[in-house]
Amino acid sequence: MTSNQDYYHPHPHSYANPSSAYIDQDHDDPVLPGGVPQWSIIEPGVSLEERAMPNVPEPVRWTPADDQLFIRGDLHTVPNVDFIKQHFFNEGRLTEKQALQILSKATAILSREPNLVNVGSPVTICGDIHGQYYDLMKLFEIGGSFTDNSYLFLGDYVDRGNFGIECLLYLYALKIQRPKDITLLRGNHECRHLTEYFTFKRECLHKYSQAVYDACLDSFNALPLAALVDARFFCVHGGISPELITLEDLQQLDRFQEPGSSGLLCDLLWSDPVVNFGYEQEPSAHGPALPPGTTFEHNVTRGCSFFYTYEAACKFLERNGLLGIVRGHEAQDAGYMMYRKTPTKKFPSVITVFSAPNYLDVYHNRGAIIKYANKNITIRQFNSSSHPYWLPNFMDGFTWSLPFVGAKITEMLLAILATCSPEELECMDEEDDEDLDADLVFPSSELASRKQQIRNKILAVGKMQRVFQLLREEAENASELSAIPIEDRRGPDMLTAQGAQIRHYIRNFADARRSDLANERLPAFHAADESDYPVIPAPSMRRRNSSDLEELGMEIRRLEEEVDVDDVVGGMDGRDARGARDARDGRDGRDRGMVQVQQRRTERVVETKRSKVTRKVSSKRYEGA
Repeated sequence: MTSNQDYYHPHPHSYANPSSAYIDQDHDDPVLPGGVPQWSIIEPGVSLEERAMPNVPEPVRWTPADDQLFIRGDLHTVPNVDFIKQHFFNEGRLTEKQALQILSKATAILSREPNLVNVGSPVTICGDIHGQYYDLMKLFEIGGSFTDNSYLFLGDYVDRGNFGIECLLYLYALKIQRPKDITLLRGNHECRHLTEYFTFKRECLHKYSQAVYDACLDSFNALPLAALVDARFFCVHGGISPELITLEDLQQLDRFQEPGSSGLLCDLLWSDPVVNFGYEQEPSAHGPALPPGTTFEHNVTRGCSFFYTYEAACKFLERNGLLGIVRGHEAQDAGYMMYRKTPTKKFPSVITVFSAPNYLDVYHNRGAIIKYANKNITIRQFNSSSHPYWLPNFMDGFTWSLPFVGAKITEMLLAILATCSPEELECMDEEDDEDLDADLVFPSSELASRKQQIRNKILAVGKMQRVFQLLREEAENASELSAIPIEDRRGPDMLTAQGAQIRHYIRNFADARRSDLANERLPAFHAADESDYPVIPAPSMRRRNSSDLEELGMEIRRLEEEVDVDDVVGGMDGRDARGARDARDGRDGRDRGMVQVQQRRTERVVETKRSKVTRKVSSKRYEGA
């Protein structure tokens, strides 16, 4: 992960003022004038008002005033992008009103642009960002200033990273200030369906509000779908479609809507080059050879849209007089990928560019941008930048720690229920042959009821301990990625995200890509009921869908079926039998055996109090005799 991992900042007034106390000479405790100790000094010289990690910069706590955020432009008020850049870099936030104002202005500007935007050179073409704000800042550093060129982004600004709203607001602020110098296209993640499934909605609600999230969705519908650079390069997020014959077909499309699971709008955002692009007639490890003349086939990786072949790409370029297709949508180890050249122009038919280095903090890939100027293409690569650490799903430290606390509490409860000291065992053994007074013995029905109550308590606590143990392991191993699809690497007790184990097996880009395939698919178009979510959400960087909830429920039901009262009590028998042997070692060497101790263990917890009463009565009778 990153180096900046301590971002918990206690309120400065949460501690008492040490200056109002003095040090007690006997106990070294700060004492108020009344003589009541307030706390214990653990280490001399430790200040309670200083940050534990002073080398980690503290997040900005204040929101800017309107005169700081907005400045007077040539015709109207525009965002102060330099201020916003630094404010977001320091983890600052805007007010809800300010965020809505930026979103509203950007939406109005984007709505006036056509589906296919014409962009002139020089231009820097950028791929997916995915909420990696600190890498976005690096991108602008190597991409150059706006005085030297313009910028074209291919979509996917949000989701999966922790700073999606910062990326979006900063890019929108640039769009408002320089509407002709930056072009923003729509990606497949700029929609309601994916932002609800992954992290962007949760991020908006955590940092701002539902109103801000709704305004973001409105702006997504206004984003253009494609761009034409110097009338030579067709730039889009995903790729081409069997419904896209000429560029005029794109202009007829109504883009102001939520994308579906099929159709031209879906294909522009979701389609991919076929895996063995350019060599489809040759068998490969990914599948059999395709018949000659195949142009499109169903995209099984995404679960929607199409794979387009080399032949389909070449025909599209020839029909429209273009040189190549530039797209994003797929992570690349080097940050870019150039596919087979066209037979006529000898230029790569498709170029994929991906601008999120070390994607998800596990891909180990480089980011890249394409600089096009003077009919020359230059690809600039860059590495990831360190960024502040966030817990999964934007949880606070207390929520994240609940499974750990719960596991310890259930261990303590089980220990209490299982407690039976060697002295008590010795007393019980000495009383084996004594006759108890009839009026002191509980009725058999009441005794059976008490035994059953103890059994039920032990069983309930045992189940709680097991579930908390699963949640604790989930919290320890939280990761964005799903489990690597190698079943023997997954234990039967694992839930969903096992990040520590995944990171152990992710050696390179290919491992990360393989482990993340499940998250590349279009999610099912049904949302899980919020009431079905666990009280303590399992820390995954995407929201749980219905299948995840069913898996959790099945795991808990499996525990209920597997755990038996006798197993729980029997487990305690083993521990107490060892204690009984230790207690008898110093006596007469009498060996009663493990079996006898186990048979009596279920009765001892209930009979402990009764035994004490019996001993007292027997003692009085002895004195009377």
